[in-house]
Amino acid sequence: MADRDSSSGLLPQTSGEFSDILDAHPAFEARTGDIVVTVRPFWLDDQSAPDEHRYVWAYTIQVENNGAQTIQILSRHWCITDGSGRSDHVHGEGIIGEQPIIASGAVFEYTSGAALHTPSGIMQGTYHVIIPSTGQRFDVLVPTFSLDSPHYKATIH
Repeated sequence: MADRDSSSGLLPQTSGEFSDILDAHPAFEARTGDIVVTVRPFWLDDQSAPDEHRYVWAYTIQVENNGAQTIQILSRHWCITDGSGRSDHVHGEGIIGEQPIIASGAVFEYTSGAALHTPSGIMQGTYHVIIPSTGQRFDVLVPTFSLDSPHYKATIH
């Protein structure tokens, strides 16, 4: 299990196809102070091979800075848990190979992905952020979001 950036070949090929996929999927949102993080996960059928226990999703994340200060994302931490309860922790500098600076009122958006060995799972995370002008550091929560494939057979009691 790992989160991968948009250069990994996980994304749909056209922007119209991509917009249609995003609009059709639920959004998960978390707020930390004036920072809002929204995630939209989606199933990638063409990247998955259920017969080989390979289930792949992409997710688009928006980080919206509603605060008065510019922020910079320094690093990330993900906890990715598959359908059998096995968790993998991913730590790394920045996101998608950069440490984005997000001005007051601005939004940073990126798409990444994850592959599991089970047809469902969940992800949750944290961005480690700094306010460059003051040096103040804090964590921004990424909402917990589900990774559900069409191959997932849920039982409702």
